[in-house]
Amino acid sequence: MPLALSLVLLEASSADYAVLGACLGLAAAVFLFVFYIHPDASDLAPHRTKLDQLLERRDAIYDNLRDLKFEHRAGKYSEGDYESMKIVLENEAAMALTEIEQFTESQVRRPRPARPATVDRGAR
Repeated sequence: MPLALSLVLLEASSADYAVLGACLGLAAAVFLFVFYIHPDASDLAPHRTKLDQLLERRDAIYDNLRDLKFEHRAGKYSEGDYESMKIVLENEAAMALTEIEQFTESQVRRPRPARPATVDRGAR
């Protein structure tokens, strides 16, 4: 029986070594992740707000209008095509400006506190 007992002890200790190895591997992975893996710059950048998105959209539309005017002057578009595309872009710009105005007004509109009545001390 001593041989069977020693085999059981060897098997138990190899399982312990496997658990110990797994723990050491996990600790090494955590150490590498914390100290050596750097996050992307996009993870550190602040997220864009709704107003930022609207302003970016407005700027893109203005850029498109400027490019359209330049390309029309260069002769790339006919007068009819230019006018139709210009109208579409101007309508998009108007919608973007309306959305920006609505968004900024909703941020600004706050109820004012009531003013206390002033007492005229000069009149007796």
